[in-house]
Amino acid sequence: MQKLLPNELLQSLTTIKGFDKTAFEETHYHPQQITSVRFNANKHERFNHTSIITHPSFMLNDAVPWCGNAFYLNERPQFTFDPLLHAGAYYVQEASSMFLWEALKQVFHREANIKVLDLCAAPGGKSSLLAAYFSNALIVSNEVIKTRTNVLYENLTKWGSPNVVITNNDAADFKRIKNYFDLMVVDAPCSGSGLFRKDAEAIDEWSENNVQLCSQRQQRILADAFASLKQDGFLIYSTCSYSRQEDEEILDWMKNNFDVESLQLNIDDKWNIVETTSYKHKCYGYRFWPGKIKGEGFFIAVLKKKEESSFSKQNNNSLPAVANKESNALRSFIIEDDWLFFQQKEIIRVIKKQWNNDVAFLQKNLYLRKAGVQLGEIKGKDLVPHEELALSLIVSDNVKKTELNHDQSLQYLRKKELPVLIDDKGWALCTHKNFPLGWIKILHNRVNNYYPTEWRIRKE
Repeated sequence: MQKLLPNELLQSLTTIKGFDKTAFEETHYHPQQITSVRFNANKHERFNHTSIITHPSFMLNDAVPWCGNAFYLNERPQFTFDPLLHAGAYYVQEASSMFLWEALKQVFHREANIKVLDLCAAPGGKSSLLAAYFSNALIVSNEVIKTRTNVLYENLTKWGSPNVVITNNDAADFKRIKNYFDLMVVDAPCSGSGLFRKDAEAIDEWSENNVQLCSQRQQRILADAFASLKQDGFLIYSTCSYSRQEDEEILDWMKNNFDVESLQLNIDDKWNIVETTSYKHKCYGYRFWPGKIKGEGFFIAVLKKKEESSFSKQNNNSLPAVANKESNALRSFIIEDDWLFFQQKEIIRVIKKQWNNDVAFLQKNLYLRKAGVQLGEIKGKDLVPHEELALSLIVSDNVKKTELNHDQSLQYLRKKELPVLIDDKGWALCTHKNFPLGWIKILHNRVNNYYPTEWRIRKE
């Protein structure tokens, strides 16, 4: 039985621009299933050697108009049983939230050499989009809830970008890093009314009191982290709530408390996104109404920081570099570039040299779950390769590989035994349609499966 929408919500929306009660109720009581995916163009080019986005079993419908490499699917498949999902060839993401791509296009060019913070990052959709959009940026992907960093880590590892740092910190911890980030993305925790079509249980949790509590929490998060944004840096704020208290009123609150400028975005009329302005300061926001757009409820706005802020002193922090002799042996595992190999106990990691001081600075001030790509551990004279390396964009073409068909790939992803597929002993990278999945070690009479236990497919 379809759950009724809260009367209090419907009443609160009557004065909001673009609200049509009849159409709103129709889209919720007779919902259309909408499934959208965003393809990992970097992996397609790197491993499939083509810029043409395809999938062997998806019928790609229309492109998502405001995001690159994103498409609607005709029907929702069983993603769990698609090896290419586990390989990071694409990410399943709600179409409205992908508008972040368009907002980025209007404030930064893709080659910008900048530092980006995704403050409320789990499960990783916006962080992977940021990593896809920017080719030279350092992406700091933060999640305050420790258990949620696990899925964030998994999704960003599968996405494969080498320029990502994952942190597990409260917004208040970023007060220690002043005037540092060029861009801050805050997809704020909210009352979730924009997701009622996807998650009927969210209807039971919605209340006017919860909207107010969420608004207060959003203000605290923004107030705590805002000092870490540079002067003339950009804040992209979003929610999946329709409520004015969590959207336009937050923009007015920001304007009351900080020196910010609201940016008006150029929106194609055909997209049917509703431009709105806040009551007091006329700050621009953009609301996505199901029924008008092909997606869920969403709100987004862009603010530019104008106030001056003191710098955090970075000093000349540096990561503990691996000796040249060892790093030369490791280079055979990755593509050529200007890499820094650094070590944490027995673990070897790699990141672009340009981010050496930045990662060391972040490590001094925050709790880092991941930085760059973990190559593996040195045991004796050999490297035991890590899953991060297998799924990264930087793994070498010269690494020994074995191609798996669909059934073999699922066997591998369930962490089951595989037959001996090649005669060469030692480490090999399992691939499916050329996309890497993870490592096996081939011994004399068996194959050891090194897929991470916590990621294995449990469904049959």
